Amino acid sequence: MFWGCDHHHHHAGPRGPRGGPFGRGRPGFGGGPPGWWGDWFGGPPLRADRGGVRYLVLDVLAERARHGYEVIQAIEQRSGDAYRPSPGVIYPTLQMLEELGHARVIEADGRKVYEITDAGREDLKANREYVDEFYERFAETSWERFAEDFGDVMKRIGSLMKLLRHAMRRGRLTPAVLARTVKILDKAAADIEELLDEDPENRAGRRP
Repeated sequence: MFWGCDHHHHHAGPRGPRGGPFGRGRPGFGGGPPGWWGDWFGGPPLRADRGGVRYLVLDVLAERARHGYEVIQAIEQRSGDAYRPSPGVIYPTLQMLEELGHARVIEADGRKVYEITDAGREDLKANREYVDEFYERFAETSWERFAEDFGDVMKRIGSLMKLLRHAMRRGRLTPAVLARTVKILDKAAADIEELLDEDPENRAGRRP
């Protein structure tokens, strides 16, 4: 039985140290979890660490000179609106890059902007893999893009638990009702398991 301990239908799946179905994020990505996230995914949604932000900043500066807010916008846009670095991270990073000689401040259209230097381009080239790997995490097929949808699923599961708890307190969960409930849940779980095992292309072509 999928919902119980019957080993015939249990799938181990890739679980992290805390038992989340997708394990923890890779080293170098951190951040703060929103509510249910940590319990189910074994860690917070992906964020760039302090050391990695510099490469994301250099990446957008390599396209053109930008001021701090434009850097934030560019990173957010490239991640598909999934990651927006805070000013408290970006501005110190820009200052650090300037001190390292990897970026310099210039004036454009009457305002100061940051421009990447040759040393910055070399630093970015040496760490291009980090940048590409970070943004790949936010690809269209990434489950993190659908965290809100997953939250909707969890709300429905929570509502079901409340319904059962309420029925139990009112004495409506008789052995016969429980037996039928188990069968309904097993059928639903089997259908979901079958859906998850389908070829992604076939699943994409199916109407909701």
